Parts: sequence; C-alpha cells; structure tokens
Amino acid sequence: MARISGVDLPPQKNVWIGLTHIYGIGRSRSAQILAKAEVEQFRKVKDLTETDVSHIRQVIEEQGGVEGDLRKEISMNIKRLIEIGSYRGQRHRRSLPVRGQRTHTNARTRKGPRRQTVALKRAAPTKKG
Repeated sequence: MARISGVDLPPQKNVWIGLTHIYGIGRSRSAQILAKAEVEQFRKVKDLTETDVSHIRQVIEEQGGVEGDLRKEISMNIKRLIEIGSYRGQRHRRSLPVRGQRTHTNARTRKGPRRQTVALKRAAPTKKG
C-alpha cells in the first residue's frame, strides 16, 4: 500500500486518481507530478514499486503545499482576514458566502438548515377591575 504525505492511496485506483486523495492535489496537479516523476498515469496504485513511490514523494516535497501545511496556511489566511476586519473576514465570521453569491433564497449549505419561525402564543387576557 502506497502512503504519501500521511495518506494511504486506494490500491485499486489509477495513480493519477489516487493522488487526488491527498489534500491540495487535484487531477491536473496529479498529472504534472506523475510526468515529473516519470511514472505512468494509468498504472494501478498497487502495481507501483518503492522507487516509483519515492520519486512521487520527492516531487511532491519539491512542489510543497499539501495536507497539513496547506490546511494550516489556509486557516491562517482566514484568521488574518477576520482580524483585520475586511468584508471577506466578516462573511467568514458569520459563516455566510464569501464570494458574492446571493443569500436571499439560496446559500443553504453555508447558512445551515432553515430556522423554523415559532408562532408566539398570545397571553390570556387579564380582567381588570
């Protein structure tokens, strides 16, 4: 089983798809990594040799920006936006869409489930007298 950047790659998948299980690597970056490491894209992960895996690891380390480091960098960027009080930071703080999407009717994923409006019970009329 190939383990790269702390992630076990699924053995039954092609290498270029298996690499996308690593946070920060998509399909195009995966293809670039494999081209640099001189590994065929359509081989299965279980068919990789140790030298292939070490070449892939080496290329990923050269490029940088995957898994924990990338997650940390993104969270620090969001914290910075919140601290300086920018518009984007305010949207992050309120957990609303950040990139200009409409929120009047949509944005349920970001806003969460609808809050039901609770009908207020009227107080019983009191007799004065």
